[in-house]
Formats: sequence, C-alpha cells, structure tokens
Amino acid sequence: MEYGALLEASAKQVGNIACMGLDPQRESLPFDSGDIRTDLNAFFQQLFRRMALSGLIPAAFKPNIGYYQSLDKPREEDFSGSLALADVLDLVENFFPGIPVILDSKRGDIARSSLNYAKEAFDAWGADAVTATPYMGSDSLKPFLDFEDKGVYILNRTSNPGGKDLQNLLLADQRPLYLEVAAQIAAYNEKRGCTGAVVGATNLEELADIAAFYQAERVPLLIPGVGSQGGSAVQVMHVLRSTGYPLVLARINSSSALTHPWKNNPVPDDWLEICEANLRQLVRETAL
Repeated sequence: MEYGALLEASAKQVGNIACMGLDPQRESLPFDSGDIRTDLNAFFQQLFRRMALSGLIPAAFKPNIGYYQSLDKPREEDFSGSLALADVLDLVENFFPGIPVILDSKRGDIARSSLNYAKEAFDAWGADAVTATPYMGSDSLKPFLDFEDKGVYILNRTSNPGGKDLQNLLLADQRPLYLEVAAQIAAYNEKRGCTGAVVGATNLEELADIAAFYQAERVPLLIPGVGSQGGSAVQVMHVLRSTGYPLVLARINSSSALTHPWKNNPVPDDWLEICEANLRQLVRETAL
C-alpha cells in the first residue's frame, strides 16, 4: 500500500494519530538476564501483549536505530542490538498488522551513500518510512524519494533546543530557513507523494505556521517532542485542528514516557501498568 494511504487507513483503523517511539535503554529495562536481545524481547512481548489486550493501539511505531545498533559489538561478532531490533519489528508486525513503522535513522549523504541508506531502511529493515536530513540537498534525498510507495520524513523544524541554531536562521527575504525547507518538502510531496516533515511539538508557534502551510499540500507530519522534551499532545492537536490540517496524516510521537518513564530510577514493580496508563493517555489525547 502507498504510504499516504497507509497513514490514513491506520489512523482510521485505530481512531488516533499517536506514534509510539521504541527507544529502550538497557539500564531502564525490567529484565537483566545478561543477554540484551532476550531482555528486549521479553520487555516488548509483555508490553505489546498488554497493549493488544487493552485495545491500546497507536497509529504508528518509530524505533530509533541508534538505540539498537549501539548495543552491537561487530568486531566481537556480537549483533545483539540489531537482532533485537529485528525481533521488535517482527513483534510489531505480528501484534499490530496494518500499523506503519517509521525507522528513525535521519540519514542523508552523497547520492550513492544515500542509496545504501535507503536500501538499509526499506529493503534490509522493511520499514514503511524513514527520516532523512535535507541539508545536503536534492541529490542526497533523491535515492530515498525514488522508493515511490515508501514514506520519507524530512527534518524541518526539530524539537531539540539546538534546532534553532540553523533552522531559524533568516534568509535574505527575512524568512526563517525552516520555511524554505518546508517549501521544498511540499514540492517533493507534490511530485511524488509520501513525503513528510519532522516538526517538533516543543515550538507551537512554528508548528502552527508550518501546519497552516502544509494543510492544503497534504504533507504528512511526524511530530516528536511530547513527554520528557516538554511538548503537549493536547496543545499539538489544538494547533492542528485550528489550522485545518488533515489529522489522519499526522503522527504525534512520544518515546520514553511510553517505554521507560522511570528513566534512571529503579524499575517499579508496576512498570507495565505505568506504561499502559501513559499510552492510554496519549491515545486519548490524540483521538480523532
């Protein structure tokens, strides 16, 4: 299925536009067998089973590849992290069929290298969409965009505090750089569809400007920053509705609040109930 259609179908299927970040930290897991792949598998097995039984299904999943591949030790022939990611993707597919997976890898390089990164995301990992960086220009993005039915989310105005260092620089006509990037993203989307933008939940005025620009263009939005970064799903939904943006094309992401809200503190005995409660709140706040 073409990615834009998949976005709309999955949102209508589950009745929300929540995106669940799958970025576990080893020290925050409730299991410690000494084998990270086993521990991650056990964690997500329990969490996904609880979600499925409770009918708490987000409209997308977003694993960040760095959280997994940083656990590999390739020179010791240890690929536990990558194998754990493969397990997680299999679990998502089995528990939540029809829900898109966005591989958060933020790739972008010269054309041949970008082609390898695109094959990594789409052929090797089987992701439905990938995140990419725009700052090396059109030839850097083209290999991702050539996968016609796949989604590509291009960094536009990110949620991190340092995002303003470059993204808010003023051009000669006094427009911020992120609006020029938005114009280019809209042009890509008009040409091939399935081209979205990463716009953080932590800068609501900028989100409103970008969403208003994108609403007629039907550019998909991936909106991280809800939860520990300080963004509010309720406020994001208000912004999207007030601008007339088509909600079924947006995904509002929360990560650590859904998988390890206790952070570096000891894992509580009721960890599963805490994760479920936080996901229930996000699903409720992002309901269509």
